Amino acid sequence: MLGALSPVTRPAPRSRRLALLAAAGLAACTALLGGPAAASVPAVSAPALSQAPPGGATTLGPRVVVFDPSMPVAQIQARADAIHAQQVDNEMGSARWSLLFKPGTYGTATQPLQIKVGYYTEVAGLGASPSDTVINGKVEVYNRCLTDGPSQPYCVALNNFWRSMSNLTIQVNGTGQDGCRASANFWAVSQASSLRRVDIRGGNLSLMDYCTAGPQFASGGYLADSRADFVVNGSQQQWITRNSEIGGWSNGVWNQVFAGTVGAPSEQGFPNPPYTTLERTSVSREKPFLFVDGQGAWQVRVPDARTSSRGPDWTTGTAAGRTLPLSAFHVATPADSATELASQLSRGKHLLLTPGIYDVDKSLVIRRDDTVVLGMGQATLTAVRGAVPLVVDKQAHGVVVAGVNIDAGTTLSPTLMQVGRPGPAGQHAKGADGIPSTTLNDVYFRVGGPHVGKADVSLQVDADDVLIDHAWVWRADHGIEGFTAGASGDTDRWRTNIGRVGLVVNGDRVHATGLFVEHYQQHNTIWNGEDGEVVLYQNELPYDPPSQAQWNRPDGTRGWTGFKVGDGVQRHRLFGGGVYVFNRNDPSIVTERGFEVPERAGVRLHHVLTVNLDAGAIEHVVNDTGARVDSTRSGQPSYVVDYPAP
Repeated sequence: MLGALSPVTRPAPRSRRLALLAAAGLAACTALLGGPAAASVPAVSAPALSQAPPGGATTLGPRVVVFDPSMPVAQIQARADAIHAQQVDNEMGSARWSLLFKPGTYGTATQPLQIKVGYYTEVAGLGASPSDTVINGKVEVYNRCLTDGPSQPYCVALNNFWRSMSNLTIQVNGTGQDGCRASANFWAVSQASSLRRVDIRGGNLSLMDYCTAGPQFASGGYLADSRADFVVNGSQQQWITRNSEIGGWSNGVWNQVFAGTVGAPSEQGFPNPPYTTLERTSVSREKPFLFVDGQGAWQVRVPDARTSSRGPDWTTGTAAGRTLPLSAFHVATPADSATELASQLSRGKHLLLTPGIYDVDKSLVIRRDDTVVLGMGQATLTAVRGAVPLVVDKQAHGVVVAGVNIDAGTTLSPTLMQVGRPGPAGQHAKGADGIPSTTLNDVYFRVGGPHVGKADVSLQVDADDVLIDHAWVWRADHGIEGFTAGASGDTDRWRTNIGRVGLVVNGDRVHATGLFVEHYQQHNTIWNGEDGEVVLYQNELPYDPPSQAQWNRPDGTRGWTGFKVGDGVQRHRLFGGGVYVFNRNDPSIVTERGFEVPERAGVRLHHVLTVNLDAGAIEHVVNDTGARVDSTRSGQPSYVVDYPAP
């Protein structure tokens, strides 16, 4: 994810960038924040990491740390600081962590608990409600200071991926921190960093880090089923807030989307500010979560789906759903083979994937209704020998897959996850009364980055009535593979890290809330199913085509699209979508259009845009409508309010 910098400030080879705030948004944000001075990221100590297992009847492994409110604040702080010190720069590393807090109160007014969250780290409460676990202090993400930036210090949030916070209350307390940070809990992130079931009290929630020296760019993001007094959007390029309750929202940059959110700003005046606001969310299902009941037993709560919903599901009592004992799960570790995991699924077990990397050389096939696969601490399935790591059978209904990363391996896989099986129309699993046949919560895909990756399609959906609730489908624009040829190694990357299409949807009535698909080598998303709905779509075209000829389609059309609705589709809706271009390997490349859809009344796009990030061009926003974006107007979006026009 990159954005426009001034011509003097060139991008670092392996950093992501974000466009500067529009003048009006920057002025509003600066006025709101009182023009805070920059401050350095506080230093953290790194004591030795003990391997204490959690209490209770089960051990969840050495990468799951369970805190109890009886523990001294200093002890908890030291443990959290040590993990953060290990993970703050571990972008392509293998360590994964879950930091879990049993119900109770942590930190005091004079000795707050202030946690910083690094890569592949989950911070979550273990109560039945977010109100059961209270942290007096902060749970934060700051800008990451890079050593290969165009200037020093170069501190940005553009690479702050793969982390989460959920199911707890934060009573904001910045005692002992730099004064700039006193009024807000900072969550300066980009993709794959969800906030769910959080209650922010006594201060703002800031989605950018305006205190660390540096350009302060950010490119998120996702907030759901939460409550906050006031949210500082700041430099966040795009963001979706779903089924939440907020006291206010500061500003927008390019594409800020709200669905079923109490207190959301009006979209009147779009694109200034660039808000897209839906009164209700048509289909939603919250992510399953671990909790410890009053008797100390470990359970997993699986919320029911909701239709035409508004606001969080926990503020007026216990939300509808079912509770599964941990004994119903196979508690998996990375030492388990794919054969063992597949066998456990076939025996009727749910899967709880404890933190780590799982090599999968045989598909894990879900055939049983209502199966739950829940990952902890960004648990990662890596394809081995061209396997498809995860498959949901076409007849399975009510399946939930949540909190799982899926990586391509070095041998080409046909896909990384298959939901349903290809077949004739009407042969797919169907939901009943809008209930999803399969739900994906916080499921992320990656081709390249930590190693060479090859997958023809990352996610293919052939079932009907599927809900995709926050997915980042990413063909990596940077990594540690050692590529050298072309700008930032891009010529090597284009030829080696194979990802033809990110997402293919063939099923009907598929809904997506928070869909991010980036850098694939042909159409990034292809939507062939009927009655599809997308609420916030974000795309970057690939940075690395070596030339115009290698980016053109076989029929000579200049380039592939960020979002393609199949030519035969009769009905589709998209709310709030953006396609961005940065052709750093060859800045002369032109892409004909960002979105491509059939010309018919039932296919409707509301609030879509394209933007240039300093190299390359997109001729039109959707089909032949919308102004060209290129480096002469870098960072200035071209918007289409409604397509077709009313």
